[in-house]
Amino acid sequence: MNITDVQVFVTCPGRNYVLVKIITDQPGLYGWGDATLNGRELAVASALRDHIAPLLIGRDAGRIEDTWQFLFRGTYWRGGPVLMTALAGIDLALWDIKGKQAGLPVYALLGGPTRAGALAYRHCDGRDAAEIADNIRAAQAAGYTVFRAQVDVPGTAHFADATWLDRTTYPQPFETTPYLRAMPRLFEALRRDLGDAPEILHDVHERLTPIQAARLAADLEPYRPFFLEDPVRPEQATSLHLVRQHSTTPLAMGELFHHRWDCLPLITQQLIDFIRVDIAHIGGISEARKIAAIAEAYHVQMAFHGPPDVAPITHAANVHVDMAIANFGVQESSVFPPQVAEVFTGIPTLAEGLLRVSAAPGLGIEVDEAALARYPYQPGEYLPTLRRADGSVQDW
Repeated sequence: MNITDVQVFVTCPGRNYVLVKIITDQPGLYGWGDATLNGRELAVASALRDHIAPLLIGRDAGRIEDTWQFLFRGTYWRGGPVLMTALAGIDLALWDIKGKQAGLPVYALLGGPTRAGALAYRHCDGRDAAEIADNIRAAQAAGYTVFRAQVDVPGTAHFADATWLDRTTYPQPFETTPYLRAMPRLFEALRRDLGDAPEILHDVHERLTPIQAARLAADLEPYRPFFLEDPVRPEQATSLHLVRQHSTTPLAMGELFHHRWDCLPLITQQLIDFIRVDIAHIGGISEARKIAAIAEAYHVQMAFHGPPDVAPITHAANVHVDMAIANFGVQESSVFPPQVAEVFTGIPTLAEGLLRVSAAPGLGIEVDEAALARYPYQPGEYLPTLRRADGSVQDW
C-alpha cells in the first residue's frame, strides 16, 4: 500500500485551514490530515508541498512510525511550529488511512475505548461575573459540567468579537495589577452565585511572570479552580517550581509545546497536573500517545488543546486519543464557523457533557472538496497583538 499523491489545500470556510490528503495505490483508499497553524498557514502549506510531499511518494502508507521518524529527524534542524504542524498533517492522514484499511475507528487501533466519551469544557467568558454566571448556566443546561471563565478587566478596551466564536476576551491595554485583582474577585463571585458544583478553570495565556503566577495561584486556591492554564511562558516553564511552592491550585500547560521533550521536565518533576499539547502542532497522534504514556506514569492527565483555529480533523483526533488513553482529564470544545458544516462531515458531537466520535473507520471525518474550493484562503487572518498602556508589546 504505497503513497501515490500528497495534496495540500488551504481553505477558509469562516476560518483558514490547511488540509492534507494522502492518496494510496489502493482504489478509494486515502486519508485526511490537518496542518493548520493560525497566521502562518502558507508557511506550513509550502513546507508540505515543496519539501515533504516529494519525499513521501512511493513510501508504504502503513509505516506510520517510520515515516514520523523519517520526517522528524530528516530535517536535521528538528521541531518548531511550522515543521511539527506539517508533520501532524501527514501523521493524521496516515492514521486515517490505517483505520480505513482495517475497517476500524482510530481509537480501536490505539487499544480500544476506555470511556463512553470525552469530558468536555465550554468557554463561558463574559464582560463581568454576572454574564459569565449566566453563560455557565446556559452551558449546564446543554450538559456541560466544566467551564472556562475569562472576564473583561476594568479599564481595558477590546478586540471586536467574532460572531461564530465563543466569547473570548482580549483586553488591551493589558496591565498585570488590575488583572491580578480581577481574577480572584471573579472566582469569588462565581462561587457565591453558582456554588461549589461547577468545575471552573481560567486561562492566564502566558501573560505573567513566575512570581505573579505564584501570587495568582495562591489567591485562587480558596475557590478550587479545576486548573490554572498557562500561567507562564514555555520559556519559563521550569519556574513553575515557584508556583508549586505557593499553592496547590492545579496547573495546566502545553499548548505552545512542539514535542515530548518540551513536556518532559514538567511531567517528570510533577510541576503540572494537566498537559495541554495541541495534536495539530506536536506532530500528530503518534507523538500525542507517547506524551500521554509518559504523563500517565507521573499522574499527569491529558487535556488536549482544542481551539477553533484547527480544523475538525484535529478535533476528531483529540477525541480518538481521549477515548483510548487511561489518563484522560478533560477536552476543550469549540464552536466552528457555520460554513464548516458545508465542508466537513463526521465532526465530533456532544451529549451530556461528553464529546463522542462515530465508529466509522479512520478518523471519521470526510471533506467535500467541491465545497472546500468555494472558500479560498483569506490573507491577513492573524491572532491579536496585545499591548500595554505605554504602547509596548505584551504577550497575548
